[in-house]
Amino acid sequence: MRARPRKALDQINNYVAAKTIESVKREHGLDKIIKLAANENSLGYSLRVKDAVKQSLESLSCYPDMNCTVLREKLAEIHNIDKEELIFGNGSFELISIVAQTFLEENDEAITVDPSFGWYKNVTWQMGGKVVSLPLKNFKADLTAVMESITEKTKIVWLCNPNNPTGTIVQKSELDRFLLNLRKNIVLVLDEAYIDFVQEEDFPDSVSLIGNYKNIIILRTFSKVYGLASFRIGYGIASKEIIGFLNKTRLPINVNTLAQVAAIASLEDPDFKKRVLENNKKSIELYYDAFDKLGLSYVKTNCNFILFNTGLDSEWVAGEYLKRGIIIRAGGEFGLSTWVRITIGKYEENELVIQILKELLEENNGSAI
Repeated sequence: MRARPRKALDQINNYVAAKTIESVKREHGLDKIIKLAANENSLGYSLRVKDAVKQSLESLSCYPDMNCTVLREKLAEIHNIDKEELIFGNGSFELISIVAQTFLEENDEAITVDPSFGWYKNVTWQMGGKVVSLPLKNFKADLTAVMESITEKTKIVWLCNPNNPTGTIVQKSELDRFLLNLRKNIVLVLDEAYIDFVQEEDFPDSVSLIGNYKNIIILRTFSKVYGLASFRIGYGIASKEIIGFLNKTRLPINVNTLAQVAAIASLEDPDFKKRVLENNKKSIELYYDAFDKLGLSYVKTNCNFILFNTGLDSEWVAGEYLKRGIIIRAGGEFGLSTWVRITIGKYEENELVIQILKELLEENNGSAI
């Protein structure tokens, strides 16, 4: 008899990440690749990170600080919260997994919207839970529909805010109404990976809600605006009680020394963050102007990516960009067959994206493939 995994894993497909630059170079024989598919920071990371990491190399033979003490103190001060209201993880992926492992039992239900970040579904299934997936309304989460879908079996509501892949937000007024009616024994996970890029007003100050709502878990990451995706470091904010539960599931030493050092250095360089946000805002305006002139539909974004409708088969469009050395994300995997999601890159990279888009539209006279 062969060894078999738990039955809960039968419905899970292996996670498919965006292709790496090196793999695309080898596959297509290209010398230069612009990767705009994984919402990474094209401007790199703060030079302070490089210096801080160099100075920490001698400590690599020692175990990391399992409590992330220095980073914990700095973030507690930034957010004006207690140090015990923080948890750290190997990126948001691990933190999301920890939440599911802590609160979900077999046959419990977890609600998410679709399309959104796919890992919410995976971790729910891993625990033998049932995913309740609700369609977006006008490309954003419909909290009224979420509330109506809650049952006695509901344990978690996963809410990516701003949402990936659409870039839309749930506003403060909407979230306030939702929380007033949400059962206290249901955990609301607010995944705010893209919070630094938000441009719309009335975005919730989620940290201020922790005092009144003990069932909220806020997730943040250093992968996006700070450009530390390779270091794998994120953090969560919640009540002391919730953090205590999560720490029972968390691996004791889960964030390496260099990741901690890099995160601390990033927080000490506001000028780099400012450059990233300025480039993002300027580039989004470039895209909006181009789409308006081309007559293309798009979703106004609060993230470092933009979703728009080419009117063409998205897999074909992604393939044509790849031939030209640019990796983008086809919308088919999100159920949007003619849409594509493109990471906001450097300004000149975005100009190139638009130039190629115009060429593809001209070749096809705006008609679908």
